[in-house]
Amino acid sequence: MYKNPVITIARQYGSGGREIGEKVAELLGIKAYGKELIDLAAEKSGYHPDMLHKADERAAGSLLYSLAVGASVAGGIAGHYDIPINDKLFIVQNDIIKELAEKEQCVIIGRCGDYALRNFENKISVFIHADFDWRKKRVAEKNGISEKEAENLIVKEDKYRANYYNFYTGHKWGASERYDATFNSSILGVDEIARIIAAMAKGSN
Repeated sequence: MYKNPVITIARQYGSGGREIGEKVAELLGIKAYGKELIDLAAEKSGYHPDMLHKADERAAGSLLYSLAVGASVAGGIAGHYDIPINDKLFIVQNDIIKELAEKEQCVIIGRCGDYALRNFENKISVFIHADFDWRKKRVAEKNGISEKEAENLIVKEDKYRANYYNFYTGHKWGASERYDATFNSSILGVDEIARIIAAMAKGSN
């Protein structure tokens, strides 16, 4: 049984994954890291946060090259200026996630957290999905847009997330075998899923 496991949450756009992650953190009395990782990456890399926010969860194209030449947070990021900012952000965030996992129990939302911690045994990885129509209505209401606009936004954002995950990990985004558990938030609801995940974390101690 694991003690105080780190929880990674991957999520479809509009499924409530970020909200679930934050609620899990609140229930467990720990921190949740999503976009906060971008600010930590900015501090570590020296890049302006606005630049990194624009590159967030968007795949570039030269990561394999950067790894081949030995790019790392300590040396490669600063030394290889021809590496796209997206790749630099991925590498820095990857290291930050591992550092956080080593020092504290936390919730990692998105950012290929399950892959970053693929060799870290003390974790629970989950994927949040939901029926498309449910997500469409939710996104429309939260953003004050039409359901047609919400539909287009969901398709675009899911494509970004899938491409990002597939490109940087070499695995298929959302494939159930990649996660310890998957949840349909349109059936269970955000609060209930958060409660279940928190119970999983407590039960693993």
